Amino acid sequence: MKRINNSADVPRSSFAISAIARVLITLFVMLLWAPRGGAQQAALVSIDVVRKQAFTQTLPITGRLLAKQAGAATARIDGTVAALHAQVGDVVLREQALATLDTATLELQRALAAARLQTSQAQLALAEQRVQRLHGLTASAAISQAAYDDAKQQRNIAAAREQEAQATLGLAELEMGYAEITAPFAGVVTERLTEVGSYLKRGDAVLRLLSAQQLEAEADIPSHRVGGLAVGDIMEMQLENGSLHQATVRAIVAEEAPATRTRRVRFHANFGAAAGSLAAGQSLRILIPLSAKRDIVSVHKDAVVQRGADSIVFVVVDEIAMLRSVRIGEASGGRVEVLDGLQPGDAVVVRGNERLQPNQKVAIANFQ
Repeated sequence: MKRINNSADVPRSSFAISAIARVLITLFVMLLWAPRGGAQQAALVSIDVVRKQAFTQTLPITGRLLAKQAGAATARIDGTVAALHAQVGDVVLREQALATLDTATLELQRALAAARLQTSQAQLALAEQRVQRLHGLTASAAISQAAYDDAKQQRNIAAAREQEAQATLGLAELEMGYAEITAPFAGVVTERLTEVGSYLKRGDAVLRLLSAQQLEAEADIPSHRVGGLAVGDIMEMQLENGSLHQATVRAIVAEEAPATRTRRVRFHANFGAAAGSLAAGQSLRILIPLSAKRDIVSVHKDAVVQRGADSIVFVVVDEIAMLRSVRIGEASGGRVEVLDGLQPGDAVVVRGNERLQPNQKVAIANFQ
């Protein structure tokens, strides 16, 4: 009899062998975990549902949180620090008083300016009266035009001096206001840079602040990966506690670091309820997309139990935990791609599966 070699049967045979191997592995594990005697008690477990989702292969890049606003509250005039009203760690509002300079000299300068203004106003009033009086005399030719013009010139000089005195008083009052150093923006005091009794010059820093409520992310992205990014792109960001958040590309800095061949990218971030526990400088991971989106079947990562080289899950059917061997693929945040062994809608155990036995009755604590 002639023997026919059909190469198309090879893939089907390999698939059948693979399927048989998974069944044998499952049966073997079930035998190992089979109860030795006595009735099993229902195990308390939590479950999650296998689902279909969009998936993109990503590259995790370590980044950091930065404050959108950070800087120092500085002195706007020279003076001695009379009081400090904020300490490191204090949360302050915009224009809240942070420090006060000694005002003794400023008060004297303001008083002197006020006195000069009063004098100049009196001189202007006399000059104005003289002009008015001479104006009537010129009409009767009792006084020369030159004398009248000289009176008007003196009135103009007195008016200029009165304006100068007003400006001097305004400057003195402005500097009195500058004696109180206020917060340029709402934030947290991170550093104290002076002490009571210290003499400050204009521009000297008093306290350093940052806005902890306005944080954004920054990461150094390999330059050959930046070409796939654009302003407005949305991707995942993972904090140190494992929580995932959305990050939107805000800016791609047009400068490359020669030593690392990376470029800085800034991200808007939506932290939600986690925002209150975050701090500038904190590390995070940006998941940079490397491929186009595709649909996958995924399972919660906590549902997968490793037994040597094998991956297994417990599928709950009619309150019975059925052991099933699975083949997994790429990770996607807190979930794992399932290549074989599960279908969307399967309920799998994600808590309490460490000591669970095959075919054991379970009591569901909650759905995740």
